[in-house]
Amino acid sequence: MENLNNVELKYAANKVKALVLDVDGVLTDGSLTFDENGVEYKTFNAKDGQGIVMLNKTGFVTAIITARENGTVRHRFKNLGMTKLYEGSKNKIASLKEFMKEFNLCADEIAYMGDDLPDICVLKTVGLPGCPNDAVKEVKSYAKFVSSKDGGRGAVREFCDFILKSTGKYDGIFETITNRE
Repeated sequence: MENLNNVELKYAANKVKALVLDVDGVLTDGSLTFDENGVEYKTFNAKDGQGIVMLNKTGFVTAIITARENGTVRHRFKNLGMTKLYEGSKNKIASLKEFMKEFNLCADEIAYMGDDLPDICVLKTVGLPGCPNDAVKEVKSYAKFVSSKDGGRGAVREFCDFILKSTGKYDGIFETITNRE
C-alpha cells in the first residue's frame, strides 16, 4: 500500500463509524457486461463481501453511492445486509450529505472508497478516503488509503480489514466467525 504515515492513517481509521462505497471499479473490476436485451451483469468479489459483512456485524453503517441503477447492485446490497443504497446518484456529494444527516455522522466518521473522477468530491470530504490500486491517478492523489488490490479483486476487503484492525474490532469478529461449531 502507498499510504500515509501508518500512525496518521490508523488515527483516521479509528474514528470511522461508516463505510461508503462506489460500485463500478470498486466493488467490481469496472467491466460492464450486457446481454442482447441490454440487461447489465456485474461480478462481485466474495472476499469483499465478507469484509462488508464483518463491518456490519461489528456495528458499522455501510452504504453504496453509485451513479448507475442496476438490479444486480440492489441484490448484492440486500444480500450483504448493507444499511443504505443511493443509486442513480448523479451528485454523490449530495447523497453523502443526505447519508450523514440521516445517520447523524460527521465527515471524519466516514470511510469512502472510489476509483474515478466522480468520486473525488466525496474523497475530499470524508475522514478516510480510499481507493483501489487501479484507480485513476487523480483519485489516488486524494486517497489516504490506497489498496494493494484492484477494484473487484479484494480492495474493499483490504480496506474493511484495515478499518476493523484500526478500531480494535478485528480480533473479536475473527473469533466469532472462526469459532462456530
